[in-house]
This record gives sequence, structure tokens and C-alpha cells, in this order.
Amino acid sequence: MDKINYKATLNLPKTEFPMKADLPKREPYVLQSWQSMEISKLISHKRKGAQKYILHDGPPYANGDIHIGHALNKILKDIIVKYKSMRGLDAPFVPGWDCHGLPVEHQLFKELGITKYQINQVEFRKKAYAYASKFVEIQKEQFVRLGIIADWEHPYLTLQPEYEEAIIRSFAVLVKKGYVYRGLKPVNWCYRCETALAEAEVEYEDHASPSVFVKFEIEQEGQFLPQSFLVIWTTTPWTLVANVAVAAHPDFTYSYVKTDKGNLLVYKEMISRLMELFGIKTYELIREYKGRELENISYKHPLAGRKGRVVLANYVSKEEGSGLVHTAPGHGSEDYFTGVKYKLDIIMPVDSKGVFDASAGEFNGLDVYSANTKIVEKLKLLGLLLFSGTVRHSYPHCWRCKNPVIFRATKQWFLKIDHTQGAGESPTLRTQLLEAIHQAITWIPPSGKERISSMVELRPDWCLSRQRYWGVPIPALACKDCNEEFLFPQVIEAFARLASEEGSDCWFKRPLADFMPSLLQCPHCGKSDFAKGADILDVWFDSGVSHQAVLKKRGALTFPCDLYLEGSDQHRGWFQSSLIPSICIDGIAPFKNVLTHGFVVDGEGRKMSKSLGNVISPFDIIKQYGAEIVRLWVASSNYSEDIRISSEIISRLVEAYRKIRNSARFILSNLYDYNPDSSAVRYAELRKIDVWILDKLESMYIQVTDAYEHFEFYKAYKGIYDFCNESLSMYYLDMVKGRLYTYASDSRPRRAVQTALYCVLNTLTRVMAPILAFTAEEIWQHMPKEDKDVASQSVYLLDWPGQEELFPKGFTQDSARAKEADFEVILGLIPEVTKLLEEKRAAGMIGSSFDAKINILTNSQNRYNFLESLQYELNEVFKVSQVEIVLKADFGEGVFKSARYSDIAIAALKAEGDKCPRCWNYTNELLTSQEYGTLCKRCARAIKGEDT
Repeated sequence: MDKINYKATLNLPKTEFPMKADLPKREPYVLQSWQSMEISKLISHKRKGAQKYILHDGPPYANGDIHIGHALNKILKDIIVKYKSMRGLDAPFVPGWDCHGLPVEHQLFKELGITKYQINQVEFRKKAYAYASKFVEIQKEQFVRLGIIADWEHPYLTLQPEYEEAIIRSFAVLVKKGYVYRGLKPVNWCYRCETALAEAEVEYEDHASPSVFVKFEIEQEGQFLPQSFLVIWTTTPWTLVANVAVAAHPDFTYSYVKTDKGNLLVYKEMISRLMELFGIKTYELIREYKGRELENISYKHPLAGRKGRVVLANYVSKEEGSGLVHTAPGHGSEDYFTGVKYKLDIIMPVDSKGVFDASAGEFNGLDVYSANTKIVEKLKLLGLLLFSGTVRHSYPHCWRCKNPVIFRATKQWFLKIDHTQGAGESPTLRTQLLEAIHQAITWIPPSGKERISSMVELRPDWCLSRQRYWGVPIPALACKDCNEEFLFPQVIEAFARLASEEGSDCWFKRPLADFMPSLLQCPHCGKSDFAKGADILDVWFDSGVSHQAVLKKRGALTFPCDLYLEGSDQHRGWFQSSLIPSICIDGIAPFKNVLTHGFVVDGEGRKMSKSLGNVISPFDIIKQYGAEIVRLWVASSNYSEDIRISSEIISRLVEAYRKIRNSARFILSNLYDYNPDSSAVRYAELRKIDVWILDKLESMYIQVTDAYEHFEFYKAYKGIYDFCNESLSMYYLDMVKGRLYTYASDSRPRRAVQTALYCVLNTLTRVMAPILAFTAEEIWQHMPKEDKDVASQSVYLLDWPGQEELFPKGFTQDSARAKEADFEVILGLIPEVTKLLEEKRAAGMIGSSFDAKINILTNSQNRYNFLESLQYELNEVFKVSQVEIVLKADFGEGVFKSARYSDIAIAALKAEGDKCPRCWNYTNELLTSQEYGTLCKRCARAIKGEDT
């Protein structure tokens, strides 16, 4: 008889789902399929009429390629939107871009290689419009490549005329309600970019500053001896030019001491340290003063001819300096408010480029940092310098050009944070903001609440004006006679109407008469000769009113929305710039929940920078591994802290991805002849091991769903990975190969495995879909489908798993867990059986594990009864030919006593009988026929197609 090809009689795996992911090449085809089916529209149609869930996209700046931080942010949003949609909610995602302001302007000027003085404003604005529009398209393609599903055809752009109209009308409401005023106040000023900056546009970096202690000569005759001095400390010597006062703390005690460097007045608790620092070896106490006793003492300015005086302030520190604070109201917020209180002059000798003007005398023409050295030299020459050194400290820098900023008093438009609406005991805006933060909004993580509330408690008024070219103009009128600027409701309304049709460029292109009514007079001097104001609105105001421009205007969205999600730096930025106008205009917060994530750092926790060479681009990962790995990195990271990324981390995730993919591929390859509607078996026909994997699946599903609900995506990833790596790969898939391959194709035992595998894959594909967008879609296109799901063109048109639809009839978690608890005993024996088989293999007694027979001995009747009930499953679990259960009081010698179960021992023997050439199991009942040769009973029945 010719040798029979038994391989041809096996149910060997087959699938077109490739083992090699080849994601960089395969992902674009998935994207093309989504595009051709218009996936966003299909999802929207399916969820039409359902409860809304709106995640409002915070707009990135359209000024360059996206970086890894952008990828982190957008993928987090995409995971949430996909999950909420699959849960049956209507969750449209409208992406947006911030197109105005310094970020775009700075980058464009850099590329053009010019300054704003070398180009006409209208001409530059055309270039800026084109530049921002170009990068919107570039970034859009890059976000799409990450697998983000959104309404890409209808994004919101802050440069669109309809959006600009909303900006202007929102500003008009604030003006009408009295929130906006113009004032001369010190603001963060970038002398490189020549513009005011809001707090959110300032970054604090390590910086080296001069540290000087200076003597201010007291002129109070009679009360003080000749050659008596106030001692001040400063790290900005250039601001001494604008000094008008020295602040003392009213409750501090000050020592007035006689030294060889004059009679000095300093804070009592610092005197020993200061004398040592100044090189003064001996000193004599003349008397002590309370701070309040020093109020209004006059002194001679060290560099100018004017006099200054001592004022009182509670912010004077006892931790550093001398206890006396040099005060220049034009160069600091605290100084300014002290100046207002004491009606001090605001002296501003520094122009927009950070250069001293003629009022600075001999320092005229010097930039402030160059002037530092000259001023220190001058003080030394005058004998007024007690100490000069350098101190490293955290100092504000411009968020765009990265240069240190200065504090400079200029006339700007501000939003008053402590403004009250109405009369009587109406709460201030600040109070309303804090109330919303604490009572109306859920912060994720909860620490965000304290972070933003502490910022709002201390924040100054919002500086709304910028001295730049690119943005929405503030429609103010400047009186040519008195040089004052004003906001008129009629002018703002005319500007809003024209901007809605022509865009904000109309302010620069149209004559002033098109915006102002006739007979308009200056409220200050009564004249009627006006010019257009030159300031533009803070870009944070643009994005901050997106709830007015987008959430309120688009019918598919809702106000307030469900979620804002950005980096933790936006506690200072977009969250505040959105919350403030929303409270002003509508009296409520624009969001119900706020989720924040940390920043991306390298594998060692260092900030990414080009100089360190540790920047990782998302495109490099995509090119080598695919966007799916970027998505897996995002999901696997605990975003509540800084998120690490490195080649090693990516390599580990690639391996984890392979494990998940291979698990799915194995299942797919064994479902090629399975029809979910006709092939499924009932729960009662499943073996205990099948019930066990379904219970593990149910536990994973519950864990992962809960993780998604609480935005803990790293827990969702871990649940999915652990299930694939442990429950499936380590146990179930390996155990059931025999049933899948050797049993009759339509037999109930094989169909039982397939039923369990289909349930696993159907659930696994859906729960991984928010994270592994491409792979879930690829699996869905290859897997068998129930009739009710055949029409679903995409995995994202499916509903989230539910036990009643995914599991066999009769399956309940309680019954499954009861069986699982029993089955865990068997799983606990696997490592011990495996160890024993390895010893027998090493001794040459067996080769394959199927060459062995396992005897399980127990001295417990209950244990025996339980093990005996699993007689037909244990050889499948242990992958041996035979398992015999023996009830024996004394185990005797030559057996392996279980370390886990005191009532169990194990013996490994050579299997009895002969080896079946088809299934490789040993049996005493081989059958021989002319057609099939010599086979075991089960294989003979399987070849005939009979149930086993």
C-alpha cells in the first residue's frame, strides 16, 4: 500500500492575514479604504440621534511638521473618540488649527530672513495666510497617517472669516460688559519679537543673572548720620535706571549699623551673612527700626539726580536679598501695584527693542543686557557697589524666540480678572472662575484642579494686545490730538460684519470711514480726528473663544462640550484662555471634563532637544515600524506623568505588537471554515478549557472597558497584551491545536474550539480597535462575520462588545468562574508536569511530549472525583497521549510530589501502545483499513467526517 499523505487530511491553518505585519506599506491601504468609504460620514450616520459626546480639539499651531508631542496628543484624543463612538455615542471629532500670532509670524520671518520693518503689513499677511494654510494641509496629512479618524474635510481654522467674526463678536461682548480696559502697566515684553506676552506665552528656563548689592544714600537729615545708606539687592541692574522707591516690610526689624563702608540699613536677621558677603569684619549697631518707621524716608538715586522714598510692601522676602527691595513700577507687577498705591512715577526709559532711550543719560543706545555691565561699573566707580556676583535662577523666556524677556510698562489692552458684573455683592470674575474650577469641572488627573486654581488665584489681568503683524486686529481708534485709544461698539460691530465676508484683512485694506459712524468724538478731548489702532489680539484669545466659534456654531457639536484634552502646560494656556471668556460671555465653563498629559522625554527622563541629539520623530518610527507602533506607545504610557520614549522602548513595543498580531493570526487561520451563525455550539457543549478561556476573555473585557472609561489606556493595553501573551499564547492556543487540526472538521469538539476562538477574536478586535486602529481594521476585513455584521464596512461601524451578543447561549460569568476556579488547579500543575517531562526527555525516555503518559495520584476522594471528570481534557491540557487518575493513600517512591498541592503527586511514563501517524498520540487501539492505513479510532472517524 502506498504511503498515505495524512497531512492532507488535517485541518491545517490557512488565512490570507499575513504573519509579517509590514505596517509601513500596509497601513496606507487601510487609510485609502477609509477615505474611499468616507468613514467619518459613515460613523456619523450610524450614530445619528444618539447621545452626544464631544471632545473639542485644541488647535496646534500651523507652523511646521508635527512632532512626537503632537502625535501623543492627537492619538489620545482619537482613542477616546473611537471608544465613545463604539459605545454607541455620537462623537464627531472636528480638528482645528491655530493659524494666527507669533508662532506663525516668527517662523515665517525666520524663513524669509527679514524683520517686520522690511515688508508691508498687508503683503506679509498674505504670505502668512498662505504659509499657515500650507502647514494646515501638511499637518492634516500627518495626523491622518497616524490613523486619526476625524472630519478632515471641515476642520476649524482661526483664519477663516467665520471664525474671525466669532473672535471679534466675542471681544465685543467683553467690551460691552466692561471687562476690557486700556492701561499703562508692566508686562512681559520680548524685545526680540517686539511684543507684549501673556503669562501663557512665557517659559521659565535656567538663566545666569548679575547679583548686586547697592547702597542708596539716605537724605533724611537729623534722623540718620551722614553717609547712611539703604542696601538693596537686584538681579537686574539695568532696571535701577527706572528706580523711584525702595520697599520695606512693615513688620520686619531693620538694623542700622556703623561700618567702614558707611552706615548701612539692612534686615536684622540677614546682617551676619551680609556683613561677611560685603567683606565687613566689624560693625556696630546704632539702633533698630521697625519697617513701618522707615516709610517715606527719602534717598538720593544712585544714577539719576532725582530723589526716591521708602514705601511699605508685604511681598518683601526674608529668604534672600537684604530685606529692602528696589522698586521700579515700570519694570515689575508687584512694583507697579506698589506704585499705584503710593502714586509713584512710572519711568520707562526702554524702547520696544530693549534699548535705552535718551532719558537714560549715559546709557542711551545700550540694550538692557549690555547696560548691566556698564551700570555695575558705574556703581563701583561711585563707591556704591557693596557686592557683585552671578546667580543662576529660573527666569522667564519668550516661548517663540527662546530669549529672556524683560518687564516693561507699556499701554496695552487688558481683560480685568477682578471685574464684577452688576451691583452689590456680585462675585468677581476671578471668584466665578475658581467656583467653576472647583465645582463644575472634573479634572483628570485630580491634581489638575489645584494646579489651575492656584494659577487663577494669583494671575494678573490678561494682556490682550500684541504688537505684531499677523492676527485679528483690535478695532480700536486712536485720537490724533490726545494720543488716547478707545473702543467703540459701533466700530467693533462694523468690523465684525465686514470680517465675516472679507476676513480680518479688511481692517487694513478699507478706509477708516467704512468702520466708524459719522460725528464720532474722542471721549477724552472731544476731537474727531482718528487713526486705526495698530495692535492685534493675543493668539490665545483666538483659540480661547473656539467654544463660541465652533462648539456653538456647528450643529453636530454641543456647548458646553464633554472634554478638553491637552498637555499639562495648558493649565496656564488654553484651559484658562477658554474658561475666562466662556465665564464672561455665558456664565459657565465651556467643558465638563479636562484631561491633561505630561511631556515626552527620552529614555533617561531628559527633555528632548536637538543639542542633546535625543529627539525622536514620529515619522522615523512610522517609516521603520508603522504608525501602529506609535499608537501602541501612546496607549502603553501612563500619560499622567512625563512619557518616555527611546529605541529600546519602541523595540519592546514592537515585540508586544507581534505577540498580539500573531495571536490574532492564529485564530484567523483556524476559522477559515467557521460560520458564526451556523457553526457555533451552545455553552453546554463546550469543554471546561473552552469555558475557561471565555471567562478569561470576560475578565479582560471588563478590565479593559473599565480602563477606557477612566481614560487609563495603559491599563487597557496591558489587559489586552496580558490576555494575548498569557491566557492565549501560553495556554489555550497551544492546548487546542489537536482538536483544531485532527478532529473532523465539523465535529462538535472542533466547533467548540472555533466557537470560543470566534468569541475571543470578535471581542479582542473590538476592544483593541481604539488603540490598534490599523490592525483591528485588518483583522475585521479577514474574519468571518455574523449576518448582522456583514454590512459593516469597518470595525468602527461595530458596537462595543456585550456579553449577550459575544458569548455562546447559556454562558454566564458566574457559571464560568465556578469552572475556572476548578480549572486553575489543572493550570497550576502544568509547570510541574512540564518540568517532569523535560527530565524524562533529557534521560532519553521520550522525545515529544506525546510520547508520554502522565499518572496523577491523589489521596483525596474529592480531588479524585474532580480530576476523573476531566479525563478527556487533561491530555489536551498537558499535551501528552494519556493521563490516568489514581486514588492512592500512599504515593510511594519514584513520583514527583506537587509543591502546590499536598494531596497530589505526578509520575511520567512512556506512553502505552503505538503511535498514530496522523495525530502522533499513542493508543492501544490502532485500526487498520485499506483506505486509511493504520490509525487511532479518533483519526479514523475524523477522516470519515464523523463526530468524535
